[in-house]
Amino acid sequence: MSSVVRPDLPDVAHQSVPLARALDWVGMDNIALPVRIPDGAGGYVQVAANIDLAVNLTRPEERGIHMSRLYLQLQDGLARETITPAGLRKLLQEGIDSQSGIADAARLVVRYEALLQRRALESGFAGWKKYPVEIEAVLREGHLHLALGFAVEYSSTCPASAALSRQANAERFAEDFAAARPLSVNAVRDWLASERGMAATPHAQRSTARVRVELKPQFDELPLVALIDALETALATPVQTAVKRVDEQAFARLNAENLMFCEDAARRVASVLANDPRIARYDATVSHYESLHPHDAVARVSGVNA
Repeated sequence: MSSVVRPDLPDVAHQSVPLARALDWVGMDNIALPVRIPDGAGGYVQVAANIDLAVNLTRPEERGIHMSRLYLQLQDGLARETITPAGLRKLLQEGIDSQSGIADAARLVVRYEALLQRRALESGFAGWKKYPVEIEAVLREGHLHLALGFAVEYSSTCPASAALSRQANAERFAEDFAAARPLSVNAVRDWLASERGMAATPHAQRSTARVRVELKPQFDELPLVALIDALETALATPVQTAVKRVDEQAFARLNAENLMFCEDAARRVASVLANDPRIARYDATVSHYESLHPHDAVARVSGVNA
């Protein structure tokens, strides 16, 4: 990398410091750069990312950090390194080293959208679904601290609304068949398949589980896809992409089999995160974007794993 140095250009970074003190973090937020993400098959995919990068300023007498060095180091490093624990450690150490002894810790936050292909429930079709991801890495005193955040969308059908709908359906059945003698299976089946056979439907809504986990240091991986898969399995009704009618019917059945208040969904999420050996601590928020109310139903859960 070539550079041009103009010794005649003013540099106020070395002027005296008013109110001198050390600073926790100094750097840049919302840097737009491409990053390399492991593809699970030994290679990588390149995606657009939004990045925060900072170092601490340990010397009170120093007015500021070497900001341009930090940016250029990050840009060059991301062209070489993949977003793995080992790659993140190297990027952070290079950021510290670029500061000529005035920093001893660094923090990096990477935000991007992961695109995962998801198969339909019955038809065999597949489509792409996006998951917002945030990775936070801090290197301090040689120790790397990693946190992984992401969101999963799913459908939630209200148990209370389902119970009320069943009652309305039962009352209409009793009304329509009060005088029917004898009561044949075919007559009941035809009634259930007709518009009269559905007096009410439970309300359902698209919902989101937002998760942040702090990872244990002995695991040299970012288990994004594994955690998404586990949470979608636990919630049982992840939103679909490419669907035919057979898939839509299967999705409706799954919703009927997995009636959920937001509290139920939060417990399902916690059951996955609390039993994952890679996770040291977790925080999750589930939001059900109510179709009945103009407000959302929200539950939060957190925990520390042994």
